[in-house]
Amino acid sequence: MAARQMRLGLIQMAVHEDKLENVKKAVSLIKKAAEKGSSLIVLPECFNSPYGLKYFPKYAESIHQGDTAKALSTAAKENKIYLVGGSIPENDNGELYNTCTVWDPSGNLLCTHRKVHLFDIDIPGGIKFKESEVLKPGKKLTTFNIGPWKIGLGICYDIRFAEMAKLYCKDGCNLLIYPGAFNMTTGPLHWELLQKSRAVDNELYVAAVSPAQDASAEYVAYGHTMAIDPWGKILSSASFGEEIVYADIDLSVVEKMRQQIPLISQRRTDLYDTVLKD
Repeated sequence: MAARQMRLGLIQMAVHEDKLENVKKAVSLIKKAAEKGSSLIVLPECFNSPYGLKYFPKYAESIHQGDTAKALSTAAKENKIYLVGGSIPENDNGELYNTCTVWDPSGNLLCTHRKVHLFDIDIPGGIKFKESEVLKPGKKLTTFNIGPWKIGLGICYDIRFAEMAKLYCKDGCNLLIYPGAFNMTTGPLHWELLQKSRAVDNELYVAAVSPAQDASAEYVAYGHTMAIDPWGKILSSASFGEEIVYADIDLSVVEKMRQQIPLISQRRTDLYDTVLKD
């Protein structure tokens, strides 16, 4: 495909308690997605670790020197693809983060994104979770480029914050990627809705990548990895199990929608605006 077109490979993989096996599986699925023509491949949130407060300290490792990062760098280089490494628990001098890495086809680390909005919620009869008991929040928004594509990153709960997506749109993004692990309380209600909202509000593509569901886990993920186009159309979607979702995206779709419904130029910035603070 030309640079203005790109095939996404979104890996909804099963994650268990053996870190080495999780990473080995991720590498195998990356190779499979690359063989199907994917030039940008995305892993899910916490792909090398079960999702849970007690697991974060046990599985955390250095982004720059850890075995997971080395495996991702090698996988990107061997398959000659761009790789969004979902997220892993990061240990940075004793402080823990939920961190996404991005690798280029030469195996170089392009950027990292630390989850900005920590998942602290309490839904009676549903779910209670407080990431801030263990994790620190990230302090910046993160973008990277693949030719004419500018891509903004978020992790899971970040997708709920429309201002963050708007700032990415203002910065010229035409694709947003969210590795995430919504649960069985919020997932059926909000997972698809939020992706469509971020896509239509900002007239860009959105891809959100979940682990496969493990009904025996303490935290049961909703799955349903999917890709949404700027019109809010689902391009492709998984169900609950392990699966690779493919989506062919085209920059002209973004451009045409922004011409036909010119939201960006019609914003009344004399009355309101969304501003990134230093």
